[in-house]
Amino acid sequence: MLATVYETMGSTYSKAGHRSLIAANGDYQGLVSGGCLEGDLGERANRILETRKPAAITYDLRDEADDLWGLGVGCNGLIRVFLQPLEPEQDYAPFAAIAQRLMGAEPAAAATVIEAEGSGLPLGGTLIRTSGSSEAIDLDAAQVGQLEAGCDEALRSRQSRYVVDDSGAGILYSALVPVPRLLVLGAGPDAVPLVRMAAELGWLVTVADHRQAYIDKGGFEAAERVRTIDPPALAREIELETFDAVIVMSHHLTTDRTYLGQLATVATDYVGVLGPPARKARLLDELGAVGEALRPRLKGPVGLDIGADSPESIALSILAELQALRN
Repeated sequence: MLATVYETMGSTYSKAGHRSLIAANGDYQGLVSGGCLEGDLGERANRILETRKPAAITYDLRDEADDLWGLGVGCNGLIRVFLQPLEPEQDYAPFAAIAQRLMGAEPAAAATVIEAEGSGLPLGGTLIRTSGSSEAIDLDAAQVGQLEAGCDEALRSRQSRYVVDDSGAGILYSALVPVPRLLVLGAGPDAVPLVRMAAELGWLVTVADHRQAYIDKGGFEAAERVRTIDPPALAREIELETFDAVIVMSHHLTTDRTYLGQLATVATDYVGVLGPPARKARLLDELGAVGEALRPRLKGPVGLDIGADSPESIALSILAELQALRN
């Protein structure tokens, strides 16, 4: 079952466009609430699986409604969730198509028909659009045309919103922002908690190092890829433009300088180098004109200043900064 938050009011754990998966045995991936609604969602999901028809559910936890549910969560919010069965014979549509866009590199947007009575649109019909293509699920050409403008607005704004259109149809237009990718250049012991914590936060992490012994030592099971590379060949061996953030942390001046020289012209949102300001300044000075081009956007020291003094707390400070930048 695909559970999609399509509308909220007040204080809620998740917002419109948030999705989670619920298995037939009650297991779930992702949270709609802090755990207080998941049990009820699981029960409802089982009933919906029997009918094979999607349904919308409203949880109103505002004021006295909170006591009515007996949850005592104190969120004082209203949250509406759309539940859709995912069938293997239908290739798990529409989630498989949504997941494909989330795992890609190009932003996309989706339109999902939540309420359809009298509109002529099919309940659960979905349109997915990128800047150059569209994929329609259970929609004909005329229905696609009805949803395109709202989908394109979500693509431009990267915001999700629920709209009731002139036909009376309730449509969730949601942004599909690709899963972020992090490149860690350096496989020393202090990279292990960074990679593990980044993966737990949902980043796809690639680790690269020129020292085979560091790679062989392990500890990077959470990474998507682990590579042994020759530093001067970094730009040839790894597609640097595909990463949202790069952390240079080989702890070797020559190697770090070689990496930074190849990152100077890469349009990545975040490039950081581990170490104090004097070390960063030295690396940039040694790079000459290339260093001057990189200087305005090279972050160093990396991370938020939280007094970090251990590999784990340094990883926390770096990821807090990356999350803040991303959001």
